Amino acid sequence: MKPTVDRRTVDLSGYPNLVVIYLGMRVTRLTGLKTLFGFGPQIAQSVEAKPDGLLLHESMLWSLFPPHVGMRQYWRDFESLESWARSEPHRAWWQGFLRDSGGTGFWHEAYFMGGGMEAVYDDMGEDIGFLRFAPAQQARGKMFSARSRGRQPGEPSTPVPVSEEEFYS
Repeated sequence: MKPTVDRRTVDLSGYPNLVVIYLGMRVTRLTGLKTLFGFGPQIAQSVEAKPDGLLLHESMLWSLFPPHVGMRQYWRDFESLESWARSEPHRAWWQGFLRDSGGTGFWHEAYFMGGGMEAVYDDMGEDIGFLRFAPAQQARGKMFSARSRGRQPGEPSTPVPVSEEEFYS
């Protein structure tokens, strides 16, 4: 049989610690449109800055009604992703969002080449992803940080943007 489909695959052996993360922001109240549109240029700037370890960033549209946009990112390793997430501008974004979600919900799901997955869903209003089939629980204790949820070894090199104590007090 002569192939008519250009069928290809990839050799990921050079990326043993690859992390793929999906992120989304969904408008839950009318005021969320301002929040959502305000983040677009900021995210574009952060990607243009080429953070260390970010291999690829792709924008995605989950739905128009309600507006729900997101991205898929490929990171060299968890340490690079965590370091970026705990630095500016992400640190400030996260601190602000956890004080006031601005009429939006935010979520991410991360998948690790070495095994494991983790996720968090904040103010989503409607279950999506893992929440649609797995038991939900509060993001407390070992479920508070991505490193512990994803069972990633080692210690973080930078402090969390918002500690569990700060968030829940």
